Amino acid sequence: MKVLTASEMREVDRRTGERGIPGLVLMENAAHRVVEFLGERYAPLAAQRILVICGKGNNGGDGLAIARQLHVRFQPADLWVVLLADPSELAGDAAANYRMLLAAGGAVQRAIPPAARFATLIVDAILGTGTNGPARGAALGAIREIDSGFPLAKVVAVDIPSGMPSDSGEPAGECARADATVTFTAPKVAHALAPNCDRVGELVVAPIGSAPDLLEDFKLELVTPATFPKVLEPRPRSGHKGTFGHALMAAGSPGKSGAAVLCGLAALRVGAGLVTVASHAAPGFAAEVPELMTEPLANESFPALARGKTVIAMGPGLGQSEETKALVAAVLADCEQPVVLDADALTPGIRGDSARVRVLTPHPGEMARLTGKSTAEIQSSRVDSARSFACANQVTLVLKGQRTLIAFSDGRVWINPTGTPAMGKGGSGDVLTGLIAGLVAQFPDDPDQAVAAAVYLHGLAGELAAGALGEKGLIARDLVGYLPAAWEKCAGLPHRV
Repeated sequence: MKVLTASEMREVDRRTGERGIPGLVLMENAAHRVVEFLGERYAPLAAQRILVICGKGNNGGDGLAIARQLHVRFQPADLWVVLLADPSELAGDAAANYRMLLAAGGAVQRAIPPAARFATLIVDAILGTGTNGPARGAALGAIREIDSGFPLAKVVAVDIPSGMPSDSGEPAGECARADATVTFTAPKVAHALAPNCDRVGELVVAPIGSAPDLLEDFKLELVTPATFPKVLEPRPRSGHKGTFGHALMAAGSPGKSGAAVLCGLAALRVGAGLVTVASHAAPGFAAEVPELMTEPLANESFPALARGKTVIAMGPGLGQSEETKALVAAVLADCEQPVVLDADALTPGIRGDSARVRVLTPHPGEMARLTGKSTAEIQSSRVDSARSFACANQVTLVLKGQRTLIAFSDGRVWINPTGTPAMGKGGSGDVLTGLIAGLVAQFPDDPDQAVAAAVYLHGLAGELAAGALGEKGLIARDLVGYLPAAWEKCAGLPHRV
């Protein structure tokens, strides 16, 4: 599911018009999609007291079309339509929809009437994705009214909550609250990135007539189960442990054997046929997981151990010694297999190449270590930081955090929508490393899908575990325990935003 900037969305609309679908039809289709959502979620609409607040731009034109359809099709108990501009200020398709609303017998007011304080449903069509800078004037006043003046009302935003900047995860001023947002053709950047994504409510992405091929060249995307169809396919009936790959983990040291166990167990639970953990931890560290094979970790013997393995994962609990750095450098230089690096294996100077799969999984602090930037700098420009690093170093970068990013060496960036703050516990990253390695072991020819599936399932397992155990009570091993439920849910899950 592509994610677009405001300018990219305008370009899609323009090219749609060139193909023969005029803007007035797109606006009518957009109104239909919003009214369909209202009818499904808040039925019966005839019993609702509905306030539609419109600005003077195309977002307001959408609102006027929505109001007409509500008036003609549902005759709500009350329908107040407020236009925050003089009708003479309307132009183009918005002006046409104003005239059509009046022609259909609808009424338009210039201010919110006192009776509307008892509205049960508000349609926010004040400001759309073309907004530049903070809301001002009448629009700002209406946003403040929506946020505080309607205690009984659910709020549905048209395209984007008014006042929210379309192209950023960061707020640019005050924006309207929303219980749901119906956007058109594709999610916008604000819908997908934190913290703005937390303010859109339920997000519905509705088609209005633009052909899918018009979106193909855009490089920002939201991960859904449709992103990794091969991973979700049933296993071949003839499969055996050799069919599903052999993952080698270099993880764990005295006092941190749990990282090695979590990493290895996650790879097994996600379906890897065989998992070997090479560790500095004391012998017997994995006795509680008899399915894991274990080996002592030594730089001189690691090349022989790596032979025949499908994927190599390194770093969880390993320690940041010079010996670790030398081993990582040797593996990157000499091993043809996919390599997954996390935690202590993430050191400055790591580079990949276009011919071999190299996956790095830093959290923001580790990303700061890799780049020499501050954590605040990384967090303030997550997409740009991830994309530039992946391209410059020819790696796949998984930048962890709320809305984890997967950046590829060709400039694509995928945004993962799953996860919960309950996962902010030691060991969660070790589980993710194991999931990535376990899926890459099974799908070495489709590493992009494998990485996306691992990140998505990791977050989904966290959501399910938190729902059952509470946000404070979840621990990292619960992510592994809830992975089968995440698989089951994911296999039947519609596009999720």
